Amino acid sequence: MKKITIFTISLLVFGVVNIAYAEKNGLNMDLIVSDEEKIILFAGFSIGVIGIFLFLARDIILRRKTSYDKEELESKKEKTYEKYHSDWGDDYEELGQRKNTKEDKEFQDAISNDDLPNYYQILGISKDSSQEEIKTKFRELAKKTHPDKTKKNSEEEMAELNKAYEVLSDIEKRETYDKYLKVD
Repeated sequence: MKKITIFTISLLVFGVVNIAYAEKNGLNMDLIVSDEEKIILFAGFSIGVIGIFLFLARDIILRRKTSYDKEELESKKEKTYEKYHSDWGDDYEELGQRKNTKEDKEFQDAISNDDLPNYYQILGISKDSSQEEIKTKFRELAKKTHPDKTKKNSEEEMAELNKAYEVLSDIEKRETYDKYLKVD
């Protein structure tokens, strides 16, 4: 990178020195361009403009066609479909992957409020429990606390159990959860 910068600067200095020398000595250097050279310059300029246009319009040109684009529907005339079913965000999602998932945001918010529950304690298992152990422990606790079985008002406790099982039974969610959980 430094070599390119040095080369560019030296080229500019050389050009400025030549111009200053020509002006100092009063050299009359008129530029004469033939018709063929004008055609070549115009063609090069046109190709450059077309290239810039294509570069700027690449998203429109290369846009994926959906099933909606192929069909002739009434909503195309009124543009009502686009209002409610725009997939504009989906096209740009492919360029990069989001690092923060919904669970990441949920766990970050819970950590900032100091109310991230310990799902391992809720299910009564250790942090290195297998998926089968998590499943059997959840079923055992669900039988004990389900509102239809106990005839008590235990909906909140059951919802907490379901959330714990949902997070711990999914390997990716569990890894994300473990990243945020600080076990003493």
